[in-house]
Amino acid sequence: MASSPHRILLINPNSNAATTAMMVAIAKSAAAEAFDIIGATATRAPMMIVSADALEAAASEVEEIALAHQGSCDGIIVSAFGDPGLAAIKAEMKLPAVGIGESSMLEAAEGGRRFGVATTTPLLKAKIDALADALGLRSHYTGCRFAGRDPQELMRDPPRLRTALAGAVEACIEHDRAEAVIIGGGPLGEAARDLQPMFAAPVIAPVPSAVARMMRLINT
Repeated sequence: MASSPHRILLINPNSNAATTAMMVAIAKSAAAEAFDIIGATATRAPMMIVSADALEAAASEVEEIALAHQGSCDGIIVSAFGDPGLAAIKAEMKLPAVGIGESSMLEAAEGGRRFGVATTTPLLKAKIDALADALGLRSHYTGCRFAGRDPQELMRDPPRLRTALAGAVEACIEHDRAEAVIIGGGPLGEAARDLQPMFAAPVIAPVPSAVARMMRLINT
């Protein structure tokens, strides 16, 4: 008899169910058959977290969602780039837990690579910088480059979003000498997938990074 799949909870700290569904679909495409990805969506956060205050405010609800589901899953992915609530989840639960921010930075820095972050949210720059510091990756981190338009406006126009992010990726590579570039945001998952074939340097999509890391943790 085949064993039951490992059940992984993907928490979207943004209060947008459509974004959750998109990220779950990306996660499922990256997961082995032995893993089942389910989604949960925050309700108290903005539809798209674009500021440090909103990111910090989302942490408590992410933790609540994780606690409510801890008996029905085998691992937790926090699917916002600043990893809100992840530290508390790791401290309070025995389940493996990863964030898309930490996972993608660890992947990007493999082999000593220099890496940058291309994203749409300039108000989160300090949080992204702090994450690189917390992971001990400051010497590998070349900084952030931002798409030069309003983040929520870009999300409503996928072609424009891809073009703007492509410019940010190119700046990371050409100006900052990054050897890999992370697309910094769970809601940017589809754009990350589309951008990967456009560059010779690795373009890291954070949701698949988190899935790969989760699978390694569970299979270890």
